[in-house]
Amino acid sequence: MKLHLHTSEQQYQINGVDSDAVIINRQRYEQPVIVSEQALSTDWFEGPWETLDAQKLSAIFDFTPEVVLLGTGDKQRFIHPRHTQAFASAHIAVECMTTAAACRTFNILAAEGRKVVAALLLEKHLTTSAA
Repeated sequence: MKLHLHTSEQQYQINGVDSDAVIINRQRYEQPVIVSEQALSTDWFEGPWETLDAQKLSAIFDFTPEVVLLGTGDKQRFIHPRHTQAFASAHIAVECMTTAAACRTFNILAAEGRKVVAALLLEKHLTTSAA
């Protein structure tokens, strides 16, 4: 999915997404990323969906967001309620949605001046490999 380039004062914008990559500021990322208006991290998660735990999610808190958009690959998945509660206890809203939806929503909320963070997972990293 290609997103339209929109110029604004924000540092990071998401320009496109597919199952294999996210394009941020015209650079292709083929690994999970966390992105805010001012910061980007590419080393926060590795492994299948089932291994997403509190320790891995804690990297998101370093961005001090008001809203977290958790992009869960090509299909919508939900984090465990105890993880949702951890965000709520920190007064952070968290929404789980497909990665494509999280990318679109990130650009909208960032353009509105919201303190939003998108934690984006790619489908190819989430599936458990057959042994």
